Amino acid sequence: MQIVENTNEGLKRAYTVTITAKDIAAKIDGEVAKIAPQIRMPGFRPGKVPANLVKKMHGPSLHQEALNTSVREAIDKVVADNQLRPAMQPQIDLAEGYEEGKDAALTVSLEVLPAIAAPSLDGLKLDRLVVPVSDAEVDEQVAKLAAGAKSFTDAKKGKKAETGDQVIIDFVGKLNGVEFEGGSAQDTALELGAGRFIPGFEEQLVGSKEGEAKTITVTFPADYPAENLKGQDATFDITVKAVKVAGETNLDDEFAKTLGLTDLEQLKGLLRGQLEQETAGLTRTQMKRALLDQLAAGHDFDVPPSMVEAEFGQIWQQLTQEAQNEEDPAAALKEIEDEKDEYRSIAVRRVRLGLLLSEIGQANNVEVSQQEMQMLMAQAAQQYRQEDRQRFYEYVQQDPMAAAQLRAPLYEDKVVDFLFDKAEVTEKTVTRDELQAAIEAEETASTKDVKPAKKASAKKTQKAEPVAKAEKSAAKTEAKPKPEKVSAAAGDAPVKKAPAKKASSKK
Repeated sequence: MQIVENTNEGLKRAYTVTITAKDIAAKIDGEVAKIAPQIRMPGFRPGKVPANLVKKMHGPSLHQEALNTSVREAIDKVVADNQLRPAMQPQIDLAEGYEEGKDAALTVSLEVLPAIAAPSLDGLKLDRLVVPVSDAEVDEQVAKLAAGAKSFTDAKKGKKAETGDQVIIDFVGKLNGVEFEGGSAQDTALELGAGRFIPGFEEQLVGSKEGEAKTITVTFPADYPAENLKGQDATFDITVKAVKVAGETNLDDEFAKTLGLTDLEQLKGLLRGQLEQETAGLTRTQMKRALLDQLAAGHDFDVPPSMVEAEFGQIWQQLTQEAQNEEDPAAALKEIEDEKDEYRSIAVRRVRLGLLLSEIGQANNVEVSQQEMQMLMAQAAQQYRQEDRQRFYEYVQQDPMAAAQLRAPLYEDKVVDFLFDKAEVTEKTVTRDELQAAIEAEETASTKDVKPAKKASAKKTQKAEPVAKAEKSAAKTEAKPKPEKVSAAAGDAPVKKAPAKKASSKK
């Protein structure tokens, strides 16, 4: 096997690899020796079929397997001999005109991870903004819970429905006098003022009485999910079958017992815990963004363009999908198109932070345990049908890249927690509004003045690590683990959404 380096510029590498016909033929002979004992052919005893007949029967598949094996070995050798850390899967091109019996010439092109000096963790300073949960906030949550659990009883005969009352109705919807599909229902309970139906529907039932029949006219919102109803004027023939009033809910131990709890104090304790958990999540978000800002400010190194393109592709897909849901998709798409360079800079920042966190994690022996990995797999498997879950487990266990993607968010959180422990943390008590303002300020700062990576100098990395192999045309190979993958984007400031405002879309 002959390996010649063609390109060594910045993070780009390219090699020409020649695999001799003799090596490929030897692998074919090895495959024949393996499968010949299992071959059955009329006229021959089991295991005694001549090698030339085995080759004649299975020649193309044997040659393909031998070529694939040779390519895998070639990539391993390129990576090992040159101490490479591929950023993405290498691209493998088999020279045109190759056929069995000839030497195979391959071009192996790849980008490598930059050499990152283990960063100093001294001098990290962070503020932990803590929001105490007040009794008033807990009481407000209890009241909201009671409002959602209220019951209705029949109103006095002849009572006119008011906002907050419930009406039981039959209705038939029509477009231009013709009933439309899905526009009719019977015995529907509707709380007036709850905003469950399209604008104008509930308001026109205020003042109605039991037994009353009326016809109302409404206009469906421009962004209504059903295409045939968007922006259309429709009439509804309505029969009011009952008017009900909300019963008064006392916020006491009896109310708590209806929820399966022992008393009101236990209910308040649970709600306080939920609020504290929510604010703790916001506090962590603020700390994490502040940490990432410090890391980004202190480190500037070249990042592989292929990784930037992959990250940018995810950002762009998210933005364009959101733009399609805006009131004016064309205007939203134009606005994000005008800011395309900014989003690409965000992708550069995210990739750089991801590589930096990975380096910190490896240098400090941060890892995801096997037990934690099993937990992640079990959680992810829940999205599949019961009969498909075992196949999912096998897929993750056999595909290192899939396992790395599943592991990445937890690994990142563990690296961040490690850095929190190393930092000098000052706790400050703030209001929820102040905490939210701090998060938004960091979000703005992290997406401002982000410069794309500079052109890299031509130098090889000095550290060899497990790498990903390639897959190209006839040369299909499996992937090995890369350096631990993290997704800094998960904790970094989110990209801005398409700006156009969306119309209300209530049913």
